[in-house]
Amino acid sequence: MFNAILKKLIRTKNVNFSFECPDANEVVLSGDFNSWDNQSLIMDKDENGIWGKKIKLAPGRYEYRFFVDGQWQTDTKNEQICSNSFGTLNNIKEVS
Repeated sequence: MFNAILKKLIRTKNVNFSFECPDANEVVLSGDFNSWDNQSLIMDKDENGIWGKKIKLAPGRYEYRFFVDGQWQTDTKNEQICSNSFGTLNNIKEVS
């Protein structure tokens, strides 16, 4: 109940994520916005092999990656990156 009220108070925006990988069987969006859960935000593939997912996010800075067929992948279309504690890179999405 409290979470539902809180969500109404916080202004969220629809944010689109996409990843081009026609040969992938499954792509999952994962980031600090979902506690890096690599199973909950399964993306949909279009006829051109582009995977997409729209989620609601409050304004802020978010780190994310794609989990592609069991392997972590960086979003090559987004040059905003930062190092993570695993010695690899995360992408950054700024929502205003």
